[in-house]
Amino acid sequence: MLQVPLGLLLGGTLALAFPPFGWWPLAPLVVAVCTWLVSPDRLRRAILLGLATGLGFFLVLLHWMQVVGSDAWIALSALEASFYALLFGAVALVRRLPGWPVWTACLWVLTELAREYVPFGGFPWGRLAFAQADSPYRALASLGGFALLTFAVALTGSLLAAAAMARARFARIGLVVGALVLPAVALLIPLPVDGATSTIAVIQGNVPTSGLDAFGQRQAVLNNHVEATRRLAVDIAAGRSPRPALVIWPENASDLDPFADPAAAALIQSAVDAVDAPVLVGAVITNPADPTTILNVGILWGPTNSAAPGPGQQYAKRHPVPFGEYLPFRGVLSHVITRFNRIPRDFAAGQHPGLFTVDSLTIGDVICFEVAYDKVVRDVIDGGAQALVVQTNNATYGHTGQPEQQFAMARLRAIETGRSVLVAATSGISGVVAPDGRLVAGSQEFEAWTYDGPVTIRTELTPASRLGAGPERILGILAAVALLAATVRRRRRQEPTTDD
Repeated sequence: MLQVPLGLLLGGTLALAFPPFGWWPLAPLVVAVCTWLVSPDRLRRAILLGLATGLGFFLVLLHWMQVVGSDAWIALSALEASFYALLFGAVALVRRLPGWPVWTACLWVLTELAREYVPFGGFPWGRLAFAQADSPYRALASLGGFALLTFAVALTGSLLAAAAMARARFARIGLVVGALVLPAVALLIPLPVDGATSTIAVIQGNVPTSGLDAFGQRQAVLNNHVEATRRLAVDIAAGRSPRPALVIWPENASDLDPFADPAAAALIQSAVDAVDAPVLVGAVITNPADPTTILNVGILWGPTNSAAPGPGQQYAKRHPVPFGEYLPFRGVLSHVITRFNRIPRDFAAGQHPGLFTVDSLTIGDVICFEVAYDKVVRDVIDGGAQALVVQTNNATYGHTGQPEQQFAMARLRAIETGRSVLVAATSGISGVVAPDGRLVAGSQEFEAWTYDGPVTIRTELTPASRLGAGPERILGILAAVALLAATVRRRRRQEPTTDD
């Protein structure tokens, strides 16, 4: 039973590759050790090792979930760990195939693809790609998206494992060189840095406190963002700051429904008129189509003297978080777990990509965890977005490492899409990311912060954006074919799995 403590240790070590630690070399190294430990003759042991490794990984990576509840943290970690159990079992099967390091890397991609969609719309947190915002591999995201990035990291690890198992010295050297070539080649990939610019402001108004109680302080949060916008207006009038084409507020900047609360609407309008520029307001509103549900929205709010005054274009979050923004099996769970009473109404899912047009500028908007989902981001790029906005509220998870993890995803999205990414958070981390993933400006957590300056605007598509879901589909199909071939071969050989 050494697989359990060993797997927990390996999984915990893998988590250190991700923010807030950011020791990215650990990702391919842990993949290498795990692959080396998996034996095609010990299928059950491989599955057990995978389960333990996944559990150790997600318990450390998602430790911020303890803010919600230890039961939620453990349950989600165990659910995601089950995918690792299947992954390691599949790796054990393909280990007998020629070229197995390649098929092993494909299996990592297939597993992450499954985690992005299953269950309840998936939870892709912890993809190997998400640890690579500062690594040499990161430029590969511009060629084939996060699927190619994960594939390269996993292939490095599997090649190192093959080198450790090779008997011939020449083979060992060749495999090690092959593993090191991948990040070296990635360093040679040019990333976009040029483009036209537009002046855009990002507001982090801050919240009074961290934790779940932050959601109960709706008026104070709205007031903070109104006052920060008014201060910006004073600086613009004094010539200290340029007038922006657009101002961005974060998710939950107004948890007071401006369509139902005239005072909240008046406050927002006063801030918009003061800055004399449209403001993208993050708000929670009653769903007009079904008043028993609510919507997490971005609302483009125009100045009174503009051609489009007041609330106009809207985007409703398309991927609400299960058990956070809506409750599956509500009738049963709400009676068993009283904490779910904090979700009295479910968030409904929006139906259209988050695209906003301001004069000649097209902005793609995703809300909070949506930055982790490929399809949500891909849809706004396909819709013509020249820059990406991430409206988010991380106040619940302040000082837990979760904001750093999410911000790293935003930086990788910039590289993948060749777009500037503007992150507006209620309490941090907010920032402006250049199309090559560099941080132009950024906030600390729990401070009032404003950026008002140039943002690179681009229309050219990266190869990853042109290919769309192609790389993940190809690599996933290759993984499935390899797994099928390995299963058929194992049955034909009629070699029963042995376990000590």
